[in-house]
Amino acid sequence: MTWHVDIDKTVCIGSGMCAALAPELFRLDDDYAEPVAAEIEPTDIALDAADQCPTMAITVRDGDKEVGPRP
Repeated sequence: MTWHVDIDKTVCIGSGMCAALAPELFRLDDDYAEPVAAEIEPTDIALDAADQCPTMAITVRDGDKEVGPRP
């Protein structure tokens, strides 16, 4: 089982919080963040990064179900 990570670049402000929290999952590329890999092993750190994103630009999906950010 893998999760799919996506960053909405129309919302991302490139704060770098995700890359600082989880450099193995996110990196800054020019002015925006991007996932290191679109498919990842399930991990709470990905959900933490989605939760901490100041613009809620990170989406984590398990198949069709959105698991992050958490409510």
